[in-house]
Amino acid sequence: MAKRISLQGLVVLLVAVLSAPAWADADPSERERALEQRVAELERMVQRLIMDQQRAPEPPPAPARDEEFEELRAEIARLDEEKARRPSGPGTEFSFSGFIKHDMMYSRYSAGSTPANSILRDFYVPATIPVGGESSTTDFDTHIRESRFIFNVLRPEQDLQAYLEFDFSASTGGDERLTNATSPSIRQAFVRWGNLLAGQAWSTFFNVGALPENLDFVGPAEGTIFIRQPQIRYTNGPWQFAIENPETTVTPFGGGARLVTDTANIPDLVLRYNHSAEWGSFTVAGLGRQLGIAGPGGTDREMAFGLSLSGKFDIGRNDLRWMVSGGPGIGRYLGLNTSNDAVLDANGELEAIDLLGGFVSYRHFWTDQWRSNFTLSAFRADNDTDLTGMGVTKSAESAHANLIYQATPHLRFGMEYIYARREIESGASGNMNRLQFSTVLGF
Repeated sequence: MAKRISLQGLVVLLVAVLSAPAWADADPSERERALEQRVAELERMVQRLIMDQQRAPEPPPAPARDEEFEELRAEIARLDEEKARRPSGPGTEFSFSGFIKHDMMYSRYSAGSTPANSILRDFYVPATIPVGGESSTTDFDTHIRESRFIFNVLRPEQDLQAYLEFDFSASTGGDERLTNATSPSIRQAFVRWGNLLAGQAWSTFFNVGALPENLDFVGPAEGTIFIRQPQIRYTNGPWQFAIENPETTVTPFGGGARLVTDTANIPDLVLRYNHSAEWGSFTVAGLGRQLGIAGPGGTDREMAFGLSLSGKFDIGRNDLRWMVSGGPGIGRYLGLNTSNDAVLDANGELEAIDLLGGFVSYRHFWTDQWRSNFTLSAFRADNDTDLTGMGVTKSAESAHANLIYQATPHLRFGMEYIYARREIESGASGNMNRLQFSTVLGF
């Protein structure tokens, strides 16, 4: 008969081995190997005990012996769990964050109804406000499309980061008939090594920190720069320089459906300066880009430029946020592309459209749990109507006022009123009145 191993002695031996600090100062790879060896050894010892008992049956074990077996198995489970929690590589940090957001909206349009699949039914997009109609309509909509998820991976010792962020703002993937499904869409996906960023991120031309706290997806949509795109960005202190994706949106000669080209042979270039102080922050960003379109006579190109000033002034615990942006040929960047970058003339050549937009927003804390935001926003386009026709947007403006209740550090409820108006070059106009209710849980 094989010699039996005392369970009580084995437990004492295992506890002594498991509590030994011999490998505590070893490098991560050695600790990983030691952990695997310990788990394997424990499993082999338990198997030997079971085989010994099978070869020489004994009377049923006493309750104390059952406890010894359970202690062994619990220790194996603990070591397995410890191994599972270890990162894939030494020094790697993982995090997952985001929020769930539910919106309900009552919207009244003065100039007629909007299609059921219009993005205006979910988010305020200035260019989609109906104009010229003679009857008003009211719609109720609800969705969770703004919910957001973020995965972040850091290796601090190498100053290396991988970042992935997505939401459900895309309208593909389902409908409201049965499942209300919607496809996830990538917002940002980039890698950063020190001062160098490569991937899809907010355009360097856009100061995200100046954007107001509105319940609507964008808020002052017509008056803000708002764009995400692939780029390479280098940061040196307060200075940033970026090479970004070029794309041109064009109004046909005489008006008509937007033309989207991909014919630029020079990337969009951005130079930005950020300044922070005790009173708040200030940003100035310049944009240089090439517009292009291919036609029967070849590819026509036009240079375009833009300037954006923005910032935040702290007023005690309250703050004032603002932005002013303008220039010829920045339609894709300003106002959610309310106006195009350029228009074609009778010869098929590009002429950049001059644009100007801005907003101002005041945030006030009534108490620790209650706060409000009051926002005004406006957009103007200097269209050559001999080229664009009379159906393009001439101006757009909106006003927002909300009340937010911070129920817990992570849960908040809000109510927001939005008034928005759009006018086209013919003089026809339309407005939207919207009451929006939101529930947001961050994590």
